[in-house]
Amino acid sequence: MAALGAERGETSKVEEKINTQKTADSWKRHIIRQLKHRDKYQKAMFQDVILAYINLLERSNQRALITKGILGSGSRYPASSNDSLTSLISKNDDLKKTTGELAYQVLELQQEIKIKDSVLEEQHARMCEVRRDLLGVQAEDGSLAVRVAEVTEGNRLLKREYDSLLEQHHDMDQTFREEKVRGQEMLEELVRRKQHAAIRMNSRNERRVSRKKRRGNSLCLSLEEELYVPVGICLAARVPVRALHVLDAHELGINAVRFSSSCNLLATGGTDRSIKLWDVKAGMLHNRGTLDGSNEGITSIEFDQTGTRVIAASYDKSALFWRLDDSAPKLTLTGHSRKVTAAKFKCSLRQVVTGSADRTVKIWDLHRAACIQTIEVLSYCSDVVCSEHVIVSGHYDRKIRFWDSRAASCTQEVPLQGKVTSLDISTDHRQLLSCSRDESLQVVDLRMNSSRICFRAEGFKCGCDSTKAIFSPDGSYLAAGSADGAVYIWNVNSGNLETRLPDMHSSSINAVAWSGSGEYVVSVDKSRRAVLWSGI
Repeated sequence: MAALGAERGETSKVEEKINTQKTADSWKRHIIRQLKHRDKYQKAMFQDVILAYINLLERSNQRALITKGILGSGSRYPASSNDSLTSLISKNDDLKKTTGELAYQVLELQQEIKIKDSVLEEQHARMCEVRRDLLGVQAEDGSLAVRVAEVTEGNRLLKREYDSLLEQHHDMDQTFREEKVRGQEMLEELVRRKQHAAIRMNSRNERRVSRKKRRGNSLCLSLEEELYVPVGICLAARVPVRALHVLDAHELGINAVRFSSSCNLLATGGTDRSIKLWDVKAGMLHNRGTLDGSNEGITSIEFDQTGTRVIAASYDKSALFWRLDDSAPKLTLTGHSRKVTAAKFKCSLRQVVTGSADRTVKIWDLHRAACIQTIEVLSYCSDVVCSEHVIVSGHYDRKIRFWDSRAASCTQEVPLQGKVTSLDISTDHRQLLSCSRDESLQVVDLRMNSSRICFRAEGFKCGCDSTKAIFSPDGSYLAAGSADGAVYIWNVNSGNLETRLPDMHSSSINAVAWSGSGEYVVSVDKSRRAVLWSGI
């Protein structure tokens, strides 16, 4: 048993030795694999160093062989001294030491070479980038040079064109000055010819009148004609409530409109230098004809009491007189130095009164076709109304002036709050209506000049310096057009706004007219539109 136990103990010891041996072999193999892996990994990195070291070893071996040969020869020659051997051994040690130092220096130099190589690579990369930038800058410089050449050429062409235009400008300026001088000469010549033509026309008219007088006939109405004046009767005017007819009556803006007092004949005058006649039938305006002869726009129109003659004021500094049976003017009354703003018949029908922007009012004798009196009225005259011996004028200096035509003197002044744009007188000649730029209408009782009534309305505004307001035929209402395109109608007795007629006009209303029968109202505006209104 003891032997069996001893045998088992020996067996276990042998197994432990075998296991220990296996463990040691496994650890060694692991170390060898790691060394081989590191050798394989680092061999490529230090290949140059290894080669240099091998060379050094070969040189060292050669030196060792040389030394050994020397030592061998010393054994053959025992006469050599121990000092020589010691010296050689010392030199061999020095060579080994030097070889180690040189190997270390080689490693250091290799490391420096790698550092410098990396620096060189960075500098080479930067140099390549700089070259690329340089190429881009050179390309841009080339394009800019081409652009500069193009701009220089363009500037040269523009300079040449500018010089040409400048030369043309000088030539055209010289031509303009010559034409301006020529135009002034032609204008002066035209004025002279017009004056001569007016003198010749007045002379012919005087001769024709004298011939007709010798034959018992006159240019003006006879006494019987003057006594027989058909008068329209209006018992009560109707307040208009709706538009019956809307049309573009002229080619340009319309400045004036007036009904004949004897019938429903209407006349409109516009900037297109013509007067158009209209018959009001069945609630529509029917064109009856045109009165021509004005050289510029019409500013006002007036029928005489017979309804057969028309007097009109014009921008061409004249007033023109027509008979309705002839489209050409019978007389042209010239003498004002600026535009004529108003022309009205006097009660005798033999005379006409005109007001002008030249601050004068003139009285004309139609029998002689000549001016018989000039009144200096102190300010721009915008409108006139008259009776037999009294002339009333409205002015831009905010005053209404009353003149005695027999003495050519001002008998009364009525101050207002704004420029006077128009005047109208009632059919019974008892009330005077004025419209002014303070957006109001005023009625003056001519029997008591201190009595005045002012009419205003929200939204009412005069559209121009020649806005015309009127009485109704029976004197019960006032009508005026506004800048907002609406017609405003006031009740004279109550002083209140009776009605407002909007929506038919798209621009400022210049003038309104009320028919003698009191049935119709017509409004005209700056955009050549005429609207017929009625209360039916």
